[in-house]
Amino acid sequence: MNSAIFVSSSCVNNSRIAQSVKMLADQGFTNIELSGGTNLYPEWKAELIALKSELGLTYRCHNYFPPPKEHFVLNLSSHDKFERRRSIEHVLNVIELSNELEAPVYGIHAGFRLQPDTNKLGKAFTNVALQPENEAIELFAAAWEKVNDRAIEHGVKLYVENNVLSAANHKTFAQGNPFLATDSVSIKKLQKDTGAPLLLDIAHLKVSCNSLGLSFDNELKTLVAQSDYLHFSDNNGMADTNHGLHKGTEVFKLLESVALDNKTITLEVYDGSLQESYESTAALLNS
Repeated sequence: MNSAIFVSSSCVNNSRIAQSVKMLADQGFTNIELSGGTNLYPEWKAELIALKSELGLTYRCHNYFPPPKEHFVLNLSSHDKFERRRSIEHVLNVIELSNELEAPVYGIHAGFRLQPDTNKLGKAFTNVALQPENEAIELFAAAWEKVNDRAIEHGVKLYVENNVLSAANHKTFAQGNPFLATDSVSIKKLQKDTGAPLLLDIAHLKVSCNSLGLSFDNELKTLVAQSDYLHFSDNNGMADTNHGLHKGTEVFKLLESVALDNKTITLEVYDGSLQESYESTAALLNS
């Protein structure tokens, strides 16, 4: 089995990314996915490079890292030309960074059919008119072609991560799903126009299946087979709360029934149970 476990830098809460990386490394985690939640400061890149060399770390970048000078919502399908342009520029910059950090994998979130407010991320959105799904996919596909060409030039493999449709947003947007790529059908639609490999976030999928009335068991088995890069955490099926992965839970039992050979797994666990979640994940890979 050629599998690997990463941990997200967001599993610990610090203002500086180097503090988060050092804290995780001190706990014995050397595969670290650099993600959101920290502030921008002048020395961040030099510190990451130094820690990588000093501690023998392996990095990969995720979505909104590094934090931009001015916060915005990364959305490659935005109908707002300015928002879409700076989303593309962010991704291009992270591809350059990935090359510098010798981090050959970078996952970004699928787009939205609206342009969310930065203060609404992780919460219920305000009900607004949605752009047609096919238009949002076309915009995403055009942006994807541009950024993926750059990624290929730099030896970086781009992945697209499935979005999460919470119960609150499903209730708000009775007229349609405001997100692209939340389940096997909508993921297939996006992949048809992009060819993008899937970063499957199982916690996102659990919530989306609950909101859409789909079988989480069936969707998980279908999509795990299509991906070699997974995000692990758990929740109550209503919202993405980044709880730990524990033996004996519904999610753990379902994961025992799928093949996890040759997959890279990143833990996104924010409730203090990272070590237990790591051990549970290792047990899955060794079963």
